[in-house]
Amino acid sequence: MNHAKELILYQVKDQDIFQDFTYLLDHYDIEDHKKREDLRNLGYDVLHRLIEVSESHGFEGNLWHNYLTFLIVNQENAYSVACEIRGMVEGSINRFALHDFAVFKELFDKDLLAAAEALGLPELTAIQDYCRVETGGKVYNTRIRDNIVSLSNRLAKAESPERFQYLVAEFYKNFGVGKFGLHKAFRIVHSDQGAEIVPITNIAHVHLDDLVGYELAKEKLVANTEAFVKGKKANNCLLFGDAGTGKSTSVKAIVNQYYDQGLRMIEIYKHQFQDLNSVIAQIKNRNYKFIIYMDDLSFEEFEIEYKYLKAVIEGGLERKPDNILIYATSNRRHLVREKFSDKEERQDDLHKNDTVQEKLSLVARFGVKIYFGSPTPKEFKEIVRVLAEKNGVSLPTETLLAEANKWELSHGGLSGRCAQQFIDYLLGQQ
Repeated sequence: MNHAKELILYQVKDQDIFQDFTYLLDHYDIEDHKKREDLRNLGYDVLHRLIEVSESHGFEGNLWHNYLTFLIVNQENAYSVACEIRGMVEGSINRFALHDFAVFKELFDKDLLAAAEALGLPELTAIQDYCRVETGGKVYNTRIRDNIVSLSNRLAKAESPERFQYLVAEFYKNFGVGKFGLHKAFRIVHSDQGAEIVPITNIAHVHLDDLVGYELAKEKLVANTEAFVKGKKANNCLLFGDAGTGKSTSVKAIVNQYYDQGLRMIEIYKHQFQDLNSVIAQIKNRNYKFIIYMDDLSFEEFEIEYKYLKAVIEGGLERKPDNILIYATSNRRHLVREKFSDKEERQDDLHKNDTVQEKLSLVARFGVKIYFGSPTPKEFKEIVRVLAEKNGVSLPTETLLAEANKWELSHGGLSGRCAQQFIDYLLGQQ
């Protein structure tokens, strides 16, 4: 029996662990001594691979069940994507899904103890109650990892394929499916198939409360983002101002804050703007809200990538989907570098003003503009004081602020970034 070939919607033909483990469980009672020894050796090898995957994802309990659940929640197919939007769906596709879930239930119900005894492989039973390494699991955040393990436990108790199907469909509706359901942030890479959206597995766990001050700026950002995730009208957002003032930190904090409400973020760089249409085509029909994030965005006079961005934000026959917004950070208010010659030199271009306006019109496509300015000396001291308190720095306040003043004079001036670097320096001296 080849379970991989029996599956209709849930194709797992490229999963070596699945192929080898199912083969082991289907043939462990073979009488040929040499073939049984080969199976035993295969068992050790597949145990190694299964444990490596389980530790990297932070799984525990029954690792075989965890792995099967991991395959199910990552399968983006016609059924799973439909359930992501509507929960249990109707139609003929249910019959095919039920067939596949019957196969998976059979694999859940396999007797690992019998296989371990037949092959002389007692270690096989150890994966039924596995305790992970305390620091294990860096692929998923804790919440998603625990939800997968919880689903695995519930699927193991499902009394029928129908119940099994209901539990999976419920998970899809509540948490999503595949990379978009299980990750919060992504980047763009080029592959043979073109622009590929790849998960970022180690995003900074920052929160808006970590940014001291800038309350009005944060309120404006939160209001726009909340409207977006609730399905209301919202605007593309530009965070501009001085370097090191928390623009990028604020955007990262936003995706952490609203991830549970279906917000996802895709980081894209200036040289990738020509891929924007391809990226949008891949996400426009998914049951998530996407922020396309552009960090430190600016354009020199000779660069024309801003034309791609203008066309995507507003223009063309196909309007931008409702589940997509663009957030950008920049040190430049108008994004495009301006020179006095743009206003003074007219001999090379009779319509020089039109050219200037074309460049400057890009910033007008951002309906919300939020300014992050350098802190005053008083505000800088408050940032240092709060960061020191949060990080357990125990210097007397007077000494702390005096040292902070010396630090900022030789390390880039007044900014939140400078304050954080100063605190990191002090922590390194403890």
